Amino acid sequence: MSQEVRALQPKEMWNHFADLNEVPRPSKKEERVIQFMVDFGKQCGLETVVDEIGNVIIRKPATKGMEDRVPIVMQSHLDMVHQKNADTKFDFSKEGIKMFVDGDWVKAKGTTLGADNGIGVASIMTILASKDIAHPALEGLFTIDEETGMTGALQLKGGLLNGKILLNLDTEDDDELTIGCAGGVDVIAQGTYKSKAVPDTWKGFKVGVTGLSGGHSGMDIIKGLGNANKLMNRILYQAAEEFKIRVVEIDGGSLRNAIPRESFAQIAISSRKLKAFKKFIKAQHTILKEENRTTDPDLKLSIEEIATPKEAIDGRFQSNLLRTIYGCPNGIHRMSPEIEGLVQTSNNLARVELKNGKYSIQNLTRSSVDSEKYDHARSIAAVFELLGANVVLEGKYPGWEPKPEASIIKVMRGIYKDMFKEEPHVNAVHAGLECGILGTHYPDMEMISFGPNIKGAHSPDERCQISSVQKYWGYLLKTLENIPKKG
Repeated sequence: MSQEVRALQPKEMWNHFADLNEVPRPSKKEERVIQFMVDFGKQCGLETVVDEIGNVIIRKPATKGMEDRVPIVMQSHLDMVHQKNADTKFDFSKEGIKMFVDGDWVKAKGTTLGADNGIGVASIMTILASKDIAHPALEGLFTIDEETGMTGALQLKGGLLNGKILLNLDTEDDDELTIGCAGGVDVIAQGTYKSKAVPDTWKGFKVGVTGLSGGHSGMDIIKGLGNANKLMNRILYQAAEEFKIRVVEIDGGSLRNAIPRESFAQIAISSRKLKAFKKFIKAQHTILKEENRTTDPDLKLSIEEIATPKEAIDGRFQSNLLRTIYGCPNGIHRMSPEIEGLVQTSNNLARVELKNGKYSIQNLTRSSVDSEKYDHARSIAAVFELLGANVVLEGKYPGWEPKPEASIIKVMRGIYKDMFKEEPHVNAVHAGLECGILGTHYPDMEMISFGPNIKGAHSPDERCQISSVQKYWGYLLKTLENIPKKG
């Protein structure tokens, strides 16, 4: 299937992307892709460095006639979100992504595509390997673990890079130039609970909330998409109130930075209440479908009978847990009062796990205002502390303050207008880009982020637009030609 992708234009870039997608590269397990990049750099005959944390830096001198231009850094992250549909059989640790072309889009079969940020990586590889593309002296910076903690960017040392302008290739709309982003912090609540025996006359069921749209918990939070963890909790709460169900297990969501698409719960219920319970589930399915018909048209609420569990969580703890999750904020907390249409602060209830006497609930709180980020995170922590949970705030990373007067922004704005006869959208985004962190190590470096159209990132619906890649590629090449002169 990747052969039809390899035939696309620009051919060299798509081939590098296909090569990259044959390498398993989940966050925190990037050993193979790091070696892949080292081998690539050496094959190109270029200076290749791996720093202490695992970031790869490949240096290439300026092409003839470009020696007087400001040296640049081109940066993308190596890791990708590994997420698949529940009915997709795929081993991310062993298999390459199965890509295919669907009209003007490149997609993957039931999994994430890895265009975030593989298109950026492939773009830099193409420039580094080229013999005829004009560019100033450049460093390709390939960071690790962006998706689950930005560890690579956080631990990159100052003084390692020589470039004065950084081109981050991790934006997902081809008419946008991003010059600022939100910071984030994980709010993780954990604890233990006691179980009690389930009567022999009761029945076991597995409840599923599936088919939601999902998406990036920063870029897509403004869309009001359904959150499977919140919807599952709503069902369990009402069922507990009306039918006295007992919860056995919960497994909802997958990744901290993905809006949850699926949640599953195992429950026990009295045999005498089965008929009414099934009728309740059917009615709730209709209600949820109607409420989410625009944002999540494929939503499904299902039940299937399972073996009667021997134990379920204690009734009092169950009541407190479901109330706590109900009270946990999710979605937009505040819009920016200064930038129209920009989400300023939000929370994503990303992961709910409950099994074998332990529970863990993970949130990702974002804000472009650091003080508000921590205030919202503390308010969420307080909710779970009332449950008796041990709550920690970790994975903190700063936002990126816009500097609209930077020379590279002016240059790229002018190029875009000349090429496409319209103004680009110069904006800040409600997502975590590594520029904010890199700026703490290199405060005098000018930075900008851009890229082609990528939709549904962090979900199995991820797709990359072919015509947009061609537009972006031409824009990138023109930008490299017009990097300002030194001094």
